[in-house]
Amino acid sequence: MYSVNSVKEIQDLNPFIVVGCGGGGEKFSNLEGVEAVGFIDDDERKQGKQYCGHIVAGSLNECLESAPEAKSLVIMLPIGAEGAALKYAVQAIDAGLNVITSFRSLSVEENLSLKKFADSKNVVIKEIGPRLDVVEKIAGIAPEKSCEVLPKISYTPNAPVIFVGGTSQECGKRTTTKMLGLAASERGLTPAIISTDEMGLEEPTDFNFRAGSLSAMDVPAAVLSAIKYVEETKKPDIIFIEGQSSLTEKGNPHPRGLSAAILIGASPDAVIVGHRPNHPYREPRGIVEEITAIEAVEPTKVVGLSVNLKNAELDMCPEYFESTYGLPAEDVYNNGASKLLDAIFEYLEE
Repeated sequence: MYSVNSVKEIQDLNPFIVVGCGGGGEKFSNLEGVEAVGFIDDDERKQGKQYCGHIVAGSLNECLESAPEAKSLVIMLPIGAEGAALKYAVQAIDAGLNVITSFRSLSVEENLSLKKFADSKNVVIKEIGPRLDVVEKIAGIAPEKSCEVLPKISYTPNAPVIFVGGTSQECGKRTTTKMLGLAASERGLTPAIISTDEMGLEEPTDFNFRAGSLSAMDVPAAVLSAIKYVEETKKPDIIFIEGQSSLTEKGNPHPRGLSAAILIGASPDAVIVGHRPNHPYREPRGIVEEITAIEAVEPTKVVGLSVNLKNAELDMCPEYFESTYGLPAEDVYNNGASKLLDAIFEYLEE
């Protein structure tokens, strides 16, 4: 009822003032037949500067002074800015402007009083929705509402961040992360261990959450929020983050996006890759393929291998992997992770 299904539905509402000088605002202003005559952003660093051919204003009144011909306002703000979105929607309707909002900015369905207010002012309010109706049509099922709920976060860690990835599921990422934490503690360091799985219940893990319960859009924000949280509460010397699944496993492609999202959120200084040779019920492509994928997704470096030898041939040992792949390798189940921690520090010192 309130959803915009085609750009043709909003062309008659031209010209627009756009709230939000980010990717969404630029995309909207570039839609076919859409005329943008002004831009607003609450970020003072953007105000007074040029954006898409216009000077960014700091308020609706300021923008209307320079663009009195505007008939409508579009709100393209990120999740977490619902308060600002509501403020602009009320101001616009009160000024007699039509309002288009994105589902990330402000849900019309969840703010029906806005619809009543718009009706009383004889203006239109509509929402650019998440198009879950299309998902239901092609997949047969869809969530009732968008799963993307976490606000974006920007944060630069103080401590080095180490990501533990792997060539497949059940290859030893959780154990490797834990053993790296123990090795760091034995050296008198204060490590922080973040598990991204509901089974990460063992010490010295600081906390665990199931990244797979979140949308792919929210996973990086959750991981970065976790890093910020442990730095504020623990002041660690080094942070270890457990990855999930693999970027390259053949037989189970569904979790690859999850693996990439955790890696992106971690934005690690260095990476340890786990591998389980002769995996009985997984289809890893291999160590070289996983390293190539990790270093292509993030500007980081794989510095060591954690080998799970549960199903390995008798002649396989850490030295075999070291000579084959040119990286320090260790069987953390039997020997701990001290060698891998050495490899991490040697790389960080470089």
